Amino acid sequence: MRAFLVFFLVFVCEILSAQTDKAPAYPLVTHDPYFSIWSFSDTLTSSPTKHWTGTDHPLIGMIEVDGKPYRFLGKPGVNYRTWLPAADEQEYEAKYTENAPGTDWMSSSFSDAGWRTGKAPFGDQSNVNTKWLSRDIWMRRHFKLNELKEGKVFLKLNHDDNVEVYLNGKMIHEKKGWSSKYLYIPVDLSSVLNKGDNVLAIHVENTGGGAMLDAGLSLEPLIEKDIVEPAQQISVKVSATATSYTFKTGAVELDLQFVSPILIEDLELVSRPVSYINIAVTSKDGKAHKLRLHVAVSSNLSVNTISQEVETENYHYQGLSVLKAGTRSQQVLQKKGDDLRIDWGYLYVATSSMTGVKQYITTSAESRNSFLSGTYVSTAKSGRDLILNTVIDAGITSQFQRTILLGYDDLYAVQYFSQNLKPWWRNSGSGMNEQLLAASKEQASVLKRCAAFDEKLYQEAFSSGGTEYAKLCALAYRQSVAAHKLVKSPQQEILFLSKENYSNGSINTVDVTYPSAPLFLLYNPELLKGMLNGIFYFSETGKWPKPFAAHDLGTYPIANGQTYPEDMPVEESGNMLILTAAIAKREQSGAYAKKHWNTLTQWVGFLVREGFDPANQLCTDDFAGHLARNANLSVKAIMGIASYAYLASVTGHADISKQYMDTARNMAERWMQMADAGDHYALTFDNKNTWSQKYNLVWDKVLGFNLFPGEVFNKELSYYKTMQNAFGLPLDSRRTYTKSDWVIWTATLADNREDFSILVHPIFKFATETSSRVPLSDWHETLDGKQVGFQARSVVGGYFMRVLRDKMPRN
Repeated sequence: MRAFLVFFLVFVCEILSAQTDKAPAYPLVTHDPYFSIWSFSDTLTSSPTKHWTGTDHPLIGMIEVDGKPYRFLGKPGVNYRTWLPAADEQEYEAKYTENAPGTDWMSSSFSDAGWRTGKAPFGDQSNVNTKWLSRDIWMRRHFKLNELKEGKVFLKLNHDDNVEVYLNGKMIHEKKGWSSKYLYIPVDLSSVLNKGDNVLAIHVENTGGGAMLDAGLSLEPLIEKDIVEPAQQISVKVSATATSYTFKTGAVELDLQFVSPILIEDLELVSRPVSYINIAVTSKDGKAHKLRLHVAVSSNLSVNTISQEVETENYHYQGLSVLKAGTRSQQVLQKKGDDLRIDWGYLYVATSSMTGVKQYITTSAESRNSFLSGTYVSTAKSGRDLILNTVIDAGITSQFQRTILLGYDDLYAVQYFSQNLKPWWRNSGSGMNEQLLAASKEQASVLKRCAAFDEKLYQEAFSSGGTEYAKLCALAYRQSVAAHKLVKSPQQEILFLSKENYSNGSINTVDVTYPSAPLFLLYNPELLKGMLNGIFYFSETGKWPKPFAAHDLGTYPIANGQTYPEDMPVEESGNMLILTAAIAKREQSGAYAKKHWNTLTQWVGFLVREGFDPANQLCTDDFAGHLARNANLSVKAIMGIASYAYLASVTGHADISKQYMDTARNMAERWMQMADAGDHYALTFDNKNTWSQKYNLVWDKVLGFNLFPGEVFNKELSYYKTMQNAFGLPLDSRRTYTKSDWVIWTATLADNREDFSILVHPIFKFATETSSRVPLSDWHETLDGKQVGFQARSVVGGYFMRVLRDKMPRN
């Protein structure tokens, strides 16, 4: 044990230079879109740990030093008391109509006898009970109350989009926009709530995208006084694979480290769903102290909502003590969408079986007192909101180290064209017990590899862009990788499928793959192939019959075909061609392109016909709306055509290569004339009073096409420097918000460090100073640094574009 403690401390020291100490949110456990736990505050004890969606995924850690307890991990969450259940807790029926009713539709006396009856929730997603596909819905929920409760009342509401809520005819809430999750809104019902009959009446207007309506009433939570003193946090550091904390707890110092060893050079480790929680305690006064440790993991990590019941187990396996929890219903792959947590498969908490280790299961309310009183007895085997408790009694000592393994077995990971696929690690035939055991036995070597990788990644980014850039890359790594799931297709191809987090929940979105790609091109192009393979399959099987590339494969985790309601023909075709060429360039081989030559030829033909002066359509920046004659989208088409020319050259088609490179070069010359707006190039060909970031131009440098002369880049960069705000360069002249991944790409157009850093510094300022405490957002306001939308998305893998430019082969 002492030898391992020494190694652990050495590991911590090795990675200090490869870390940053500030993040908008801190990754703790990061494996895939479901198995994901974060701290949303600078101090680990200031808030409950959460899933990236913002839903509590509680981890609580306490240490008792000479009889005095300290909390070093997490904070008890807030659980509202249900009064009138919403549909996520209990099904209910309501009256509804999609036709405009009379003006008094919200009053108690209004007759809704002619309205339809449906089960909530209402919406257009797979997890609703009643489909609502029109623009508007009006709902009336009748309910009785036998008594009126004292205390604050909260409207529990999930709506998409604009909503107005009435109770017994009086408006109690109104909002423009959508919530994407259940919100608890304080409302004053003292003058409108009746003992007896009541009517909750709601109107929702669906202005675009998804549709959702569900509502209930909750009471203020009963919050027990926190009698455990929070530990004093001394430091926090984030590296590519680890987040490390140091605390002072009385006379001892506690080092806490979360390591998710998703080393993308190793597919087995990328797929293995096991994180390490390493705890090392050292006396600071040279004396031995009586030490007890408690780590509590909520069963809510295995549910979508806390109302779902779980079943648990407690057992031993080859030297490991193991706790296990999963939902009773086990609705495997039955839900799809964005703001969802997994509610099938099983959560595991494991540690080495040794003297002083005790594992047991309690309710959430009993967990803390069970540790403080020393009554380590299971009081629950099934139920809601349970706690998997691990206590380690270290006795009287001056130092000790323990590791908790946190794992998740999702059984089946995604559905791919109607076939349920297991996670990659299950291809070996092993089960979760074997994965936990392997993680335990390989811990020392895995941690050493993680430290070496973290240092390598940081130093490469530092060499390319300096300290602030390197810290941004360290922040981005785990987030980007963990927004994917690794599986093997029925055709035995690698699939590395992204979830479009906090956007629309699409799976394998091509214009999410595109900005994410630099990270994977750098460290494992096989994973980028895994991001492209499904899109090629979709076209080559005839399931997608259109002459351009699809936008996505469905809504996560169901990949049965595109569900986004509109195509992005130039965008996605250009993306697929460019990324295939980037793979060939990185690998110095055209083998991957040869497999898909006919499809690539079809897509480049579309770009030649339709790409140069794009019609009114969406591009990857779809939140900005439709745009015709988009100059940056035109650049993408030119880069796509040049990419095909390059692929032709490396696959032995010299004549074809010349033909398409000539086409791309002629288009580039025309582009410079049509987009020229004097001291910059315009957003659209037809409006010279506009401007935009031309981030798609970066491939001209990365892939070495040399279609555009240096004056184009210099003119754009000079203009950009005059348009910056405190937190970044706006995306274009229409609004002051930006996309941080595109800013890094735009900065990569610079040939010198100074110009690059001028554009990158405000993005670093955003990442370290934003008031939006969520996993790194890629869409923020440049005036105040606040999140506009999106969080925890894979696109921050695009931050590695500068390193990719420097590492890409020149020939």
